[in-house]
Amino acid sequence: MCQKHENLKSNNKDLQEIEKKLDRRNFLTQTSLGLGAIALCSLLKAEKTFATSYTEAIGWPDNDSLLKSYNKNRLGLPHHVPKAKRVVYLFQSGGPSQLDMWDYKPKLKDMFGQDLPDSVRQGQRLTAMSAEQSNFPMAPSIFNFKQYGKSGAWASELLPHTAEMVDDLCIVKSMQTDQINHDPAITFMQTGNQLPGRPSIGSWLSYGFGSDNENLPTFITLITKNMGGQPLYSRLWGNGFLPTEHQGIQFRSGKDPVLYLSNPENYDGHDRKKMLHYLGQLNSLQYDTYGDPEINARMAQYEMAFRMQTSVPEVTDMSDEPDYIFDMYGEDSREPGTYAANCMMARKLLEKGVRFVQLYHQGWDQHIGCPRGLKRQNQLTDQANAALIRDLKQRGMLEDTLVIWGGEFGRTVYSQGELTQTNYGRDHHPKAFTMWMAGAGVKPGHIHGQTDDFGYNVIKDPVHVHDFHATLLHLCGVDHERLTFKHQGRRYRLTDVHGKVVKGILS
Repeated sequence: MCQKHENLKSNNKDLQEIEKKLDRRNFLTQTSLGLGAIALCSLLKAEKTFATSYTEAIGWPDNDSLLKSYNKNRLGLPHHVPKAKRVVYLFQSGGPSQLDMWDYKPKLKDMFGQDLPDSVRQGQRLTAMSAEQSNFPMAPSIFNFKQYGKSGAWASELLPHTAEMVDDLCIVKSMQTDQINHDPAITFMQTGNQLPGRPSIGSWLSYGFGSDNENLPTFITLITKNMGGQPLYSRLWGNGFLPTEHQGIQFRSGKDPVLYLSNPENYDGHDRKKMLHYLGQLNSLQYDTYGDPEINARMAQYEMAFRMQTSVPEVTDMSDEPDYIFDMYGEDSREPGTYAANCMMARKLLEKGVRFVQLYHQGWDQHIGCPRGLKRQNQLTDQANAALIRDLKQRGMLEDTLVIWGGEFGRTVYSQGELTQTNYGRDHHPKAFTMWMAGAGVKPGHIHGQTDDFGYNVIKDPVHVHDFHATLLHLCGVDHERLTFKHQGRRYRLTDVHGKVVKGILS
């Protein structure tokens, strides 16, 4: 420790002693840790508590050699052998229409304009946008469907590229959520709770595992530029009550991918490391005084930002990508910030060791003009979705990368507003919608779940949002009931007090 630090510490000694005596947090932290250590020793025996390794302390069964070979972290993760080392989540904000893309319902063609039977609707909650309708005329999809691949999965003409990849997809047609409006539904899908303030999926994985690349964040978010639609808030990729270093970092298109990362004008940055050194000393004193873990979390962010000044320009530079890769993702991939470009960027980030990449693409909320809106959305996304799977596959990464595609809910079979032979709108529908996954640990060419002839109710193998989260964590080597964080007197987890692993989709 340098002399300046010693002098500073000496001058503040009396003040620190007074503050420590008055600091309730410091008292509770120290006493709880002390009592906790005593209790832990009594339960595990001292020789186990102070074992040289986590595996020695736990005592893995002799036949669990593969899991034993993993280097356990401070939380004892992974709980079991993970199939997915990394995750990319292609979130389609607004609620894509499963009836026009994946959930083929041929019997509806003979029911055009007929009122949806009460026996099907079953008094389910409606949004304010269609609750006042006098009738609910059924709107069969105007798009043609056909079967693809060895799996024979049905896909519509809107998906010419992704349809070719169905034998790599695990299509879940029986998704369900509790929320019918966008903001709580998106929040629920991203954090496991409809109310703001909980950690997002990526933050939980960051907290559980940390980073495989110390020069890049564990959790990065990309948003398609210039897209209208339901608003997206930074809390959707926020850390909630977890330490702040676990929040998602948004990468933007343009000159400054990360805000406030570049040096100010006319500053060469040569003394930045020295500045962080002295700032660290000051914060160390602050931590010694108050014991607030957020002080260390903030320092970790400063240090990451310093390393990112070099790593971010390198990873966001796409000039080394060959032309055939751009061609595979589509012409839009040459323009930074587009969905296609973000899919390419996601692959590059995953290659660099980023554990969780979240893409957001807005504009799927087709209350009116559904056919026209869907055509436009799939023109922007379909080729890039298929290309990402191909790209990961050709690099040998798909086998341990989990790819997820889906929105916050689905759309109704009945038309919102005027129904014609060529046009209709669809309202929100939380009780049955489609998502797909590909890659690490899920069955390729598999269709899970089934809806009724109207695409309105799940009749086989329902998958709730909590079940989806439990399964995602399971594929990453996590028991969703054991990854918890104590906050305000109780232990929280991503799946709250619900959720079960969907074993039917596991390979």
